[in-house]
Amino acid sequence: MLNPVDSHTLIFFVNGRKIVEENADPEELLLPYLRKKLLLTGTKYGCGGGGCGACTVMVSTIHPVSKKILHFSANACLLPICSMHGAAVTTIEGIGSTTTKLHPVQERIAKAHGSQCGFCTPGMVMSVYSLLRNHPEPTMEQIYESLGGNLCRCTGYRPIVDGCRTFCNKTDCCQVKENGMEKISTPDTVDNILTGLFKEEQFLPLDPTQELIFPPELLLMDKEKKEKLIFQGGRMTWISPSSLQELLQLKATYPKAPLVVGNTIVGPEMKFRGIFHPVIISPSRIPELNFVIHKDDGITVGAACSLTVLKEALKEVVTQQPEEKTKLFHALLQQLETLGGPQIRNTASLGGNIISRSPTSDLNPVLAAGNCILTVAAIDGTRQMPLDEAFFAHSLKAEEVLVSVHLPYSKKGDHYSVFRQAQRRENALPIVTAGMKVQFEENTDIIKVIRIFYGGVGPTTVFAKTTCQDLIGKHWDDHMLSEACRLMVHEITLSPSAPGGMVEYRSTLTISFFFKFYLEVLQRLNHMGTHYSDVSALNSFETLCNENVQLYQDVSSRQSVQDPIGRPIMHYSGIKHATGEAVYCDDMPCVDGELFLYFVTSTKAHAKIVSLDFSEALAQPGVVDVVTTEDCPGTCKSMFEEGEVPLLAKDKVLCVGQIICAVLADTPARAKKAAAAVKVVYENLEPVILTIQEAIEHNSFFKPQRKLENGNVEEAFKSADQIQEGEIYIGGQEHFYMETQSIRVLPKGEDKEMDVYVSTQDPTYIQNLIATILNVPSNRITCHVKRVGGAFGGKTTKTGNIAAITAVAANKTRRAVRCVFERGDDMLITGGRHPFLGKYKVGFMNDGHITAVDVAYFSNAGCTPDDSVLVVEIALMNMDSAYRLPNVRCTGTACKTNLPSNTAFRGFGYPQAAFVTETWISEVAIKCRIPPEKVREMNLYKDISQTHFRQEILARTLGMCWNECMEKSSYNSRRLAIENFNKDNYWKKKGLAIIPMKFPIGSLAKFFGQAAALVHIYLDGSVLVTHGGIEMGQGVHTKIMQIASRELGIPLSYIHICETNTSSVPNTQVSGGSLGTDVNGMAVKNACEILMQRLLPIRSKNPKSSWKEWVTEAYMQSVSLSATGFCRSFDRELNWETGEGNPVHYCVYGVACSEVEIDCLTGDHKNLRTDIVIDFGCSINPAVDIGQIEGAFVQGLGLFTIEELKFSPNGVLYTRGPAQYKIPSVRDIPEQFNVSLLSNVPNSCAIYSSKGVGEPALFLGSSIYFAIKDAVLSARRERGMSELFTLNSPATPEKIRMACGDQFTDMIPQNVPGSYVPWAVNV
Repeated sequence: MLNPVDSHTLIFFVNGRKIVEENADPEELLLPYLRKKLLLTGTKYGCGGGGCGACTVMVSTIHPVSKKILHFSANACLLPICSMHGAAVTTIEGIGSTTTKLHPVQERIAKAHGSQCGFCTPGMVMSVYSLLRNHPEPTMEQIYESLGGNLCRCTGYRPIVDGCRTFCNKTDCCQVKENGMEKISTPDTVDNILTGLFKEEQFLPLDPTQELIFPPELLLMDKEKKEKLIFQGGRMTWISPSSLQELLQLKATYPKAPLVVGNTIVGPEMKFRGIFHPVIISPSRIPELNFVIHKDDGITVGAACSLTVLKEALKEVVTQQPEEKTKLFHALLQQLETLGGPQIRNTASLGGNIISRSPTSDLNPVLAAGNCILTVAAIDGTRQMPLDEAFFAHSLKAEEVLVSVHLPYSKKGDHYSVFRQAQRRENALPIVTAGMKVQFEENTDIIKVIRIFYGGVGPTTVFAKTTCQDLIGKHWDDHMLSEACRLMVHEITLSPSAPGGMVEYRSTLTISFFFKFYLEVLQRLNHMGTHYSDVSALNSFETLCNENVQLYQDVSSRQSVQDPIGRPIMHYSGIKHATGEAVYCDDMPCVDGELFLYFVTSTKAHAKIVSLDFSEALAQPGVVDVVTTEDCPGTCKSMFEEGEVPLLAKDKVLCVGQIICAVLADTPARAKKAAAAVKVVYENLEPVILTIQEAIEHNSFFKPQRKLENGNVEEAFKSADQIQEGEIYIGGQEHFYMETQSIRVLPKGEDKEMDVYVSTQDPTYIQNLIATILNVPSNRITCHVKRVGGAFGGKTTKTGNIAAITAVAANKTRRAVRCVFERGDDMLITGGRHPFLGKYKVGFMNDGHITAVDVAYFSNAGCTPDDSVLVVEIALMNMDSAYRLPNVRCTGTACKTNLPSNTAFRGFGYPQAAFVTETWISEVAIKCRIPPEKVREMNLYKDISQTHFRQEILARTLGMCWNECMEKSSYNSRRLAIENFNKDNYWKKKGLAIIPMKFPIGSLAKFFGQAAALVHIYLDGSVLVTHGGIEMGQGVHTKIMQIASRELGIPLSYIHICETNTSSVPNTQVSGGSLGTDVNGMAVKNACEILMQRLLPIRSKNPKSSWKEWVTEAYMQSVSLSATGFCRSFDRELNWETGEGNPVHYCVYGVACSEVEIDCLTGDHKNLRTDIVIDFGCSINPAVDIGQIEGAFVQGLGLFTIEELKFSPNGVLYTRGPAQYKIPSVRDIPEQFNVSLLSNVPNSCAIYSSKGVGEPALFLGSSIYFAIKDAVLSARRERGMSELFTLNSPATPEKIRMACGDQFTDMIPQNVPGSYVPWAVNV
């Protein structure tokens, strides 16, 4: 280490304010620095790995060569503060606020309803803001690109895109009409239908002259003589040389020190893999590493150039040079379009991407295929080396530095192609990637040179050397193709247990990619000939004009202008979300002495704890204490139907990720480091049960197992024309709420009182659990919930357990304790949606009518009961989906396994059960040779029908939704067009599916339908409303304010909701089941009615007085201006002994029609169009409701097509962050996304004739899955394969490709199950 006196002063600017750090710590990243030191909490922590965009800021720097000022978006979670020397950082707080002036991008995203939970919104705003700083009138393509690195779990992206669309130059923007609200003509003028949810003409104009200027002081600093910068921390030294010679000398002195420019590789390695570097060298200021030089034979790009700089340089060249010379550059640009998100491309360097030799590098295969040359330097000289197989086999010498990369112009006769396939369309590492080049003998099709490189099929980029050598001299014809595929299958091999899994799929991709290359070259040579029918393999997916339509019923012309019910009101916190002023749990400032808690979790799936050793952990600086089960004053267990479950493991562990103990320290970093130092000795136990199948074999189940039966099933099977049997599996799903689990517990210092600030859906559960564990009355524990950054069911029981342990820590130390999960720990510990296996037997008539159904459902519950039995019960109740099934037998079993226990998730068993039903419905259609939409329609519930648990339901609007969706989607004409498309395209297929939904709103328990509220009127006329619902993005507070506004007859601006807390409204129910507005809204309405009744004499006597005057007079007459309201909604439940009851309060009905296009060679697919028609009764807030539909649909789209949890055979979760687990991004939503709320359908069972909205539309995302299956079916028919096939959910690229089947999949050796240990198991 260097002498501390050698450290320099770090100088940079944040939001125009100069920051001077005398003792900058190289280990400190910009995100915690902004949040904890500068208290700029608008920039959020979402994942810590640059994968979600929640931490996006804009960085402005002076380019070392051009001296231009560059503005670009970046991930603050990856940027070391030392890399910010001489830079200006702009955060969400720096562009506008509610106290100064909003920036137009903040206003437009908020008012376009692009914010729900709001946690991702600052990052979205900053990504678009950075774009606007460079392109004030962007194209739609630029907007999509700018948002490519940002994830949102709530909105479904459509409103975000629509808000940003308003910045486009309208001539470049694909839209039929201006964004905004307008009436449309309908056959029935009574409908009064509106389209659009905001008025663009009311938006602030964008004025680029009002932006923060680049600090002049930094311009002066840049002109000063450059010197080597050294920043030394407690463990690490950061050195930034100013010249190449200094860099080479440093590398000779510190040969093991990594070079860091964007920290996109070294940063995640240090954070997630625990790799430590005592010295880091940052070469970003060196001119020789940042130039782009144009030469006669190509361009030379400095190794420190960012991928964005590379992209812009390539774009410039391809516009200036003939296409013949820029084929390699076009190939590189194609890869750069989807490599990471823009924040990563803006900071990651070309050199870092190459030197990492990543097995899934997008660039290395094409650079190697293109004969690119590396210039490498060391203190003793410079050398050039080709980027080829030798480079991938042997790394550079430790003291060497990559200086530049030469990208040669292509020559006449050169042919380049690049390919990649990933789990998601963009911002996802490729599963397999390839770069290919061929050069022919002059004026022939005889191969002179061929270079084929693959990523994703080995420990680094792989050269198909033997294949290439054997192909030289061969004609570019079908014989060569066959020989090449045969050679490649033998040369590019993967072990059945290879990391990453998908072995047969990855092998298939290698030859599928080569086939595409073969066709591309044939096409360029005009030699397609007999392969004309294969041209579809080269066609891009269809691109539709990006149009989104939202239709809803306008309010009556007789309704008061002041009455907000039925109007598209912006989320009450929308502006605060967009400015970063909305406060979440971890945004609250620390109090003196506050401690940070980090958990020690099990590394074994089933084992006895032999010993725990805390000595090393407690000896570390800043560590205060360790919390174990012995520290609980009361019982250290949570209660479920099957009994008590320990919060902390004591004698044995039941899964990887089970909490054993917790470490407390004065900083999060110290707590994490100390937790890693706790030594746990295990003794393995048997059996280790991970999968549903293993649980069935071991009879490992939670009780009770449930059953429902209606009609005479056996007789119905006997009289059925046909019987179909099968099974289908649907995988689990991670909640991936943007705000991870967050808790703050503050002891009050007397009477054992505690304030608990927690991101939860169920504060009363947490209150009671903490009181039980601390052995104090519940009235000493107050839980506060301001807002929740997304939940989806994942912040109920699991949050309670975490909060309880945090409270034990606070009780033990008598100090405030904060527990905020890192994303990886959150995903490991908290579980998610239950995987399901459905085994079915269906009897039906030849005309498609269903007569008998027998289904057994098995869910993977994990190691503790949690809500698993209840999820199974809901699944059984909803197994009918939208169909009248006369004879039903269904059983449900929660399987006990050695995995983290799964829990509540939006839909709560309905999506899994209904998915099984739609699977066998589609199989019935195939066996009857009837279109699937006909089978679905004939079996729908109609009018007044009886369910399989013998409750009557009114299903009139289900048929209305079906008919309207068929019409609005132009289903029949599009079906014909798709059939014609599929006849003409062998390698591309389109699919279309229309899926109905009947989602019951109600509960299995009567007590679930109660709610309370408290309404205060103050003397100035303002109103404070408190209720038991939790605002987690679904807009419940906004709707409650609308209800209070109508009932009290006052403007929304008079009403405020502060928070939900257990001291104001006791005994609240969990916010879930789509009941938040139904029950809490009725309670608020009741309280307001009581207050208005008290004010009635005063209002009657003084009818022309103002609201404030009435309130003042009431006070003078000693009339109480505070009232509690109560709602008791349900008096119904299901009797499991008799299998009947009336648990359903009412049903939400909806239908979705989706169209997709698939690539049969790769398994890729594109969501082209979705039309949704849904019955939400009379919408209280169409903007909120449509937002819930779209967000739920996209979450369902993820469940059924993208999101895939991977567990090792030892029960270790592989997918622990956005790098491995992919939720839908902005490019994954349908290009045309249309939502219609059914009009004139009041619901007499809920407030203001509305319906619950949060959960129902999620299942409609399965329409994408069934459209994919329809497309695969078309491919299989054409290939003569069986039309009945299993496509387990999610329909990932792997499953789509392998289901299509062709001569290439037939070439891949099949690995025999049981003959090897797979990398991952389907749990």
